[in-house]
Amino acid sequence: MSGTRVYPDEPVGSFPSPPTTFEDTEGRSIEIRVPDAFDDVIDDVVDMYEAFDPTDRAQGIPPTGEKRIRGWLETIADESINVVARHGEDVVGHAMLVPDAEEPPSVEDGTVTDADVEWELAIFVLQEFQRAGNGTALLETLLGHASDVGITHVWLTVERWNSSAIALYERVGFEAIGSESFEQEMTILLH
Repeated sequence: MSGTRVYPDEPVGSFPSPPTTFEDTEGRSIEIRVPDAFDDVIDDVVDMYEAFDPTDRAQGIPPTGEKRIRGWLETIADESINVVARHGEDVVGHAMLVPDAEEPPSVEDGTVTDADVEWELAIFVLQEFQRAGNGTALLETLLGHASDVGITHVWLTVERWNSSAIALYERVGFEAIGSESFEQEMTILLH
């Protein structure tokens, strides 16, 4: 492994592969899928981030304002792995893995070719869709897709006060490592 992070010794179990449709705990039908091309969904994802409550921003993301949101997404879209959650026509959640490498890994026949790359996770769910099972489903589906394409090492940072997010990450198999000042770093090893 090229990074300096510590990962669990054993990989976690399997996760669902996209696309998937389910009913959240509020009775809403949610579809989670991998966009065929991120350009096809970027306007809808930008709309979701514009509606995102800025008080729920973590570590400066998502940025605020349409221009900054679009610039941020365009910067990372080509090399990241993305899944989006929709309720009807609206994007209500977005999760992504961004390679933590100077040179992004290549993808051949739908598989990431460099298994040594670590991938940073970011996940956002619109506030009115939180606490209804959508974050769990979105996270598990992203990890299922990541495993399908050959990604094995995933990490994230979360603000220590965000106990609901930490509980979610622990439920799916992330383990806490290190101890930064106000952030908790967590890692997971996929099959």
